[in-house]
Amino acid sequence: MLTLHTGRPNDTTDRLEKEIRVYDLLDSLNINYDRVDHEHADTMEACQAINEVLAPAIICKNLFLCNAGKTKFYLLMIRDDKKFKTKEISHQINSSRLSFATAEYMEKYLDITPGSVSVLGLMNDKDCEVTLIVDEDLLNEEFVGCHPCVNTSSLRIKTNDVFETFLKAINHNYLTVTLSNGEE
Repeated sequence: MLTLHTGRPNDTTDRLEKEIRVYDLLDSLNINYDRVDHEHADTMEACQAINEVLAPAIICKNLFLCNAGKTKFYLLMIRDDKKFKTKEISHQINSSRLSFATAEYMEKYLDITPGSVSVLGLMNDKDCEVTLIVDEDLLNEEFVGCHPCVNTSSLRIKTNDVFETFLKAINHNYLTVTLSNGEE
């Protein structure tokens, strides 16, 4: 059974350093968060039970993308009930056709492995090589859910704390996009 905890784990002995760094930063910024620990969750399907525990947080699809030339990198946050349509997003951000970036770039820029992609990984992007793109609908939600750079824990954080406090503290901006619902 999954249990919701407030804040960081009491015992961090078996936690990865990158996860502990997330908690350290959130705590230093006085950002409150709730946490659920779980088995590896690297697909949206595996996140269903976690979503129920973190409700009313909106669990996001976090996609690590690049342009055709692999010269620009993006982290896309969209609602889990929306589809990624490269043409729709490429047009709005004036970029050549987007595709999924490799795990090598994900680790290089965000210190994250596939299945653990999260807005919180931007704390590791010291040179701001990755542009955050956000589905405008997410900004209207009270809470978002995300991984603390590992996919064995998930956090519920106030949306305003992520987009105002956290991103400002790590010197990252974001672009807002409008995504259509459903199939076309």
